[in-house]
Amino acid sequence: MGERKTVILSDSTCDLSAEIVKARNIKISPLTVVFGDEKHLDGVDVTPDDVYDYYKKTKSLAKTTATNMAEHEDFITENVPEGKEAVYFNISSEMSTTFNNARLAAEDMDNVHVIDSRNLSTGIGLLVLHACDLADEGKSAKEIYDEINELTAYVDASFVVETLEYLHKGGRCSSIAALGANLLKLRPMIQVKDGKMGVAKKYRGKMSEVFKQYVDEKLNDENKFIGKRIFITHSGNCDEIALELKDMVLKAYPDKEVLITRAGCTVSCHCGPGTLGVLGIRENKI
Repeated sequence: MGERKTVILSDSTCDLSAEIVKARNIKISPLTVVFGDEKHLDGVDVTPDDVYDYYKKTKSLAKTTATNMAEHEDFITENVPEGKEAVYFNISSEMSTTFNNARLAAEDMDNVHVIDSRNLSTGIGLLVLHACDLADEGKSAKEIYDEINELTAYVDASFVVETLEYLHKGGRCSSIAALGANLLKLRPMIQVKDGKMGVAKKYRGKMSEVFKQYVDEKLNDENKFIGKRIFITHSGNCDEIALELKDMVLKAYPDKEVLITRAGCTVSCHCGPGTLGVLGIRENKI
């Protein structure tokens, strides 16, 4: 396999591990995480555990801010050598202005194709790795861009959330809804559809059983998983159950690569610890 002619770029919300990023030669642009007046770079000098510690100490949520045009320009210039093309993935335009800022930054760069992933977390990661596969095959940036844009609607990205505290504090869940759900021990499943997050279902009970029920339903969906890989992505406190769930996924899909990853600061800021999802590309649109 020769050197790629297309550089694969992504913002840090793709939630790919450092090992995967290094192995597949992906260039990552970190979003900014804000603790009060302090600014940090997602995955560079701040981790999700720092986000949780900050919340425990202050009862204030850390915030994430979109990458601005100048930051995008610097990132592209630093990582796309002269004579190379690039495909640049960003979190859904429905969730952040990061994509739009990247699009504007690359407007005069004919060699850079900016993708609105219509997704978050390893929903983006799945697309990024598929782009790496295509780049390794020698596909041009335009060919990769066209294929990925067709594929975004087939990505099944969902998470089950243990605590509504973070969603409530972030203004994504009303006090009454949060109180009612917590009293009833309801665990919402957040599904990404048409680039937006919404509650698709509510489970009830102990998290280990809820996760198994959720994964079982995902694996038995008539809309089968296709592609090379499936992600189990969680936001902490789920290492043991993630391994059990991996066995479930491999029994249903023995031909797939099943990857366990830890969500980065963006998902963690909004959903809190104990959140877990199974993410893959489906045969039919979501």
